[in-house]
Order: sequence, then C-alpha cells, then structure tokens
Amino acid sequence: MGSTVNRAWRSCCTMWASCGLSWPAQDYFRTDVFLSASHQEVQAILVGVGPAATSCLYLSGLIQCCRKIKDTVQKLASDHKDIHSSVSRVGKAIDRNFDSEICGVVSDAVWDSREKQQQTLQMAILEHLYQQGMLSVAEELCQESTLNVDLDFKQPFLELNRILEALHEQDLGPALEWAVSHRQRLLELNSSLEFKLHRLQFIRLLAGGPEKQLEALSYARHFQPFAHVHQREIQVMMGSLVYLQLGLEKSPYCHLLDNSHWAEICETFTRDACSLLGLSVESPLSVSFASGCVALPVLMNIKAVMEQRQCSGVWSHKDELPIEIELGMKCWYHSVFACPILRQQTSDSNPPIKLICGHVISRDALNKLINGGKLKCPYCPMEQNPADGKRIIF
Repeated sequence: MGSTVNRAWRSCCTMWASCGLSWPAQDYFRTDVFLSASHQEVQAILVGVGPAATSCLYLSGLIQCCRKIKDTVQKLASDHKDIHSSVSRVGKAIDRNFDSEICGVVSDAVWDSREKQQQTLQMAILEHLYQQGMLSVAEELCQESTLNVDLDFKQPFLELNRILEALHEQDLGPALEWAVSHRQRLLELNSSLEFKLHRLQFIRLLAGGPEKQLEALSYARHFQPFAHVHQREIQVMMGSLVYLQLGLEKSPYCHLLDNSHWAEICETFTRDACSLLGLSVESPLSVSFASGCVALPVLMNIKAVMEQRQCSGVWSHKDELPIEIELGMKCWYHSVFACPILRQQTSDSNPPIKLICGHVISRDALNKLINGGKLKCPYCPMEQNPADGKRIIF
C-alpha cells in the first residue's frame, strides 16, 4: 500500500484513540500485516481469495471497520465545525477588545526618561513582592536589576510578614507582642487590634475544655483596659464559661469557635499595621493594575477618536488624564471636589471654601471674585465678607 497509506492509517488510529474509542479491526486481523500488504493482496483479502483470506471474518471485520471509520470521521467533522466556530468567535473577541499597541494611549510626557520609567516599575514590583511575602523573589529581583534598596525599606515588610506567618499558624505571640509595644499609637487610630488578639487567645483557652477554665479566668484580666469600649463582647465571653462543662461547641456560644476569627484577625492586623508603618493595605502595583483594567478601554476609545479627528495637544499634563474616568469609591484617595467657577479640581494649596450662603467654591475663585473688600456669591445675590468663608474637607 505504500508509506502514504501507512501514515494515513496510523494517523487514523491515533485520532480514534484520542476519542477514547477502541480500534475494532484489531480484533480480526493483525494491523502490521495489513499495513505491509500490497495493493493486490488487499484486493485478495476483500474478495476472500488468496493466502491471507483464511476466513470470511476478515471481510466482515473490514466492512464493520470501514463503517465505524466513516461514522467516526463524520462525527469528527461535525464536532470540528463546532469547535472551529467557537475558536473563531474567541479570536474575533480578542481582536475587538485588545490592541497590540496599547502603549499609544499613554502620553510620552508622563515619564521623565526611559530609565526613570524602568526604575519606577521595578520599585513597584519589588514593593508588591515584599508586601505579598515573596521575600526570596524580591531579593532575586534586587540582584538582577541592580536596585539599591535600603534595609529601612525592607524592615517593615519583613516584620509584617513574620507576624502574619505566625498568625496563619495560629500563633498569637508575635502579634500580641507587637500590639502591646504599639499600644498608644493603636489607640490613636481607634484600633481594636489588641482586644481582638486577647479575645482570640481567651477563645483558644475555652476550646481546651474544663481543664483550661482557671487559666481562662486568669487570662480574662487582660480585658480590663478595654471594658469601657468592648463591654458587650466581654460579657459574652464570660457567659460562655457557664457551658464549659457541657461543651462549648453544643452551646449558644458555639460561634466563638468559628475559624473565621483567624481570617478576621489577619485582616485587622494587616490594615492597622500598614497604617502604623505608613504602608498601603494594597500594594501600589495591584491598585494601578486594577485601575488600568478599568481605564484602558476608555483610553483606547479616546485614542481612536484622536486618531480619527487628528487631534493634538489633548493630553498635555503629566498629572491628569485628558478625560474623567470613574474608578469607584475604592480608589478615592483625595478630595474629588472641582471648583464650579474655575473648572479646576481643588488641592491642598487651593482648598474648597464654603461661603455663608452655603455655596462652595475654591480659594482661588474666591480671591478672584473679591471686589472692594466684599464678595458677592456667583450663585446668589448675597454679599459677604471673604474672611467668613470656611475651608471644608470632603
């Protein structure tokens, strides 16, 4: 039959096996003999003559095999059409939603230089790795990128990850030690971290059963400094001691043994520790990436409009986008008030000022509207002293 038929036959066998089906012809004749037969020998097999045709089972086997091959090929062709259609739709969706030249949506004036851009990106990746606890990867990046990172930069992340690893292993010691040493600063933040750590330690003693009752009562003295703020929670924990003999898991206080308290304490510690250490709870890289996913489609549309209308100079500032993009309240980090007179967003140097009449304008607008020592509100006829305006914070 030749090498071409041989390859085609083996390819068909492979395809059949990939579909999870058994090859029926193998039950009736040896495949290697059939593949090595000449064209005349194959004809002899089909008509039932010649040395190879010792039984009519060969002929019936070939007929059944050919029928199953034909049915399978038709099924594969039908399935291939569906698969090809699905793959084509995915490809078209990718082409519609992705642009290979997304760098064109960013103004070149945003970065001072290519080296500054690369250094800023490397530092953002490094901070993200440290904050996620990938210390070995961060150290490798420092060596390969030749970044000079001070120990003062690493230390907060190292301490934070050390305590978080202990909390994940349900070891409260390092977190309690840290909270006690930073008690005053935590109180200034109205943080309940230390109380929650003591409460979780008390619950661990309760889980030990009646044998730990005296130890739990002794540990309850740690709640005294928090009694005026967390009185209700302390009463609940003290009430659970009544059911300690019967088993806390079968009492109305079984919720105290829920494992969700460990996830909550990790989240609370991360939030409060980052506030004290001057770190963001989420890394700047993850925030920038999430914001970019929201902003990129809008910027792509603006890019298309600018190219179509041949606009230039639309994006001329480094610190602002050419249009406003809503990222949600999660990404609000500063005042979002824009002066209705000057059409400028307020800042620390140009804060919003509330007039006596209740209308709000920026300080620069207020200074421009002063006439003869008096200020007339641009929205109502009330005249007032400019000094009566009060700065407000949104």
